[in-house]
Amino acid sequence: EVQPVESGGGSAQAGGSLTVLCTASGFTFDGSAMAWYRQPPGKECEFVSSISPDGNTYYIPSVKGRFTISRDNARTTVYLQMNSLKPDDTAVYHCATLGRKGPCAGQGTQVTVSS
Repeated sequence: EVQPVESGGGSAQAGGSLTVLCTASGFTFDGSAMAWYRQPPGKECEFVSSISPDGNTYYIPSVKGRFTISRDNARTTVYLQMNSLKPDDTAVYHCATLGRKGPCAGQGTQVTVSS
């Protein structure tokens, strides 16, 4: 499995919005559950959201209602639309197949939210 390539991060003020995306290759994307993880500065990697091959989604409570995960199988791309951002959302965001070991090992994309 090739490490997905994340992009789209950046800086936003609290209450703002950002979208991060990742493009995957090297495996059967449309048959794989995909997930977003994040690693805040000085903290452990944490699961954020997942989407099944047929589009069922799951979110951790702290982002539910604010974040939306989606996928485009034709483009082998997963998106995470983040609204109503909070400073606590500041982290490096990573995507990976759901359950992959070490999901935060790659470069990821930085999201910084200022108050």
